[in-house]
Amino acid sequence: MAFLMKSMISNQVKNLGFGGGSEENKEEGGASNPAAAQGMTREEYEEYQKQMIEEKMERDAAFTQKKAERACLRVHLREKYRLPKSEMDENQIQMAGDDVDLPEDLRKMVNEDQEEEEDKDSILGQIQNLQNMDLDTIKEKAQATFTEIKQTAEQKCSVM
Repeated sequence: MAFLMKSMISNQVKNLGFGGGSEENKEEGGASNPAAAQGMTREEYEEYQKQMIEEKMERDAAFTQKKAERACLRVHLREKYRLPKSEMDENQIQMAGDDVDLPEDLRKMVNEDQEEEEDKDSILGQIQNLQNMDLDTIKEKAQATFTEIKQTAEQKCSVM
């Protein structure tokens, strides 16, 4: 009975323009208000919210994966050039679940670089390097080295 009286009084006040029925509107339509503002039913709005949350989670997971891949690349580069390790990179890789590898394109680039370095370090690579050098340049370097050794020996030994 009290509710009926309150409703009647608030309707009369609302009709006068004082806006006394705002509490009642909040109680009745609090959850459907955002849905109504979007022009959807409550079920549609809830489904929309679930979909938005799922999409955000997928974006966050993809972002975390990319960060971990970049950290993995930095770790590989640090190992290659013998630089100090970074704890931050290791933490990012662990956050992604430790199943992070380099992306295919980067893995191919790293493998190609390693093959090139191995070729340069091999004896055949050194011979090819010699073939690329000018014979006159080699002679000049040998002559300069011989002259330098001769001068050093003369300074140390007075007999020569």
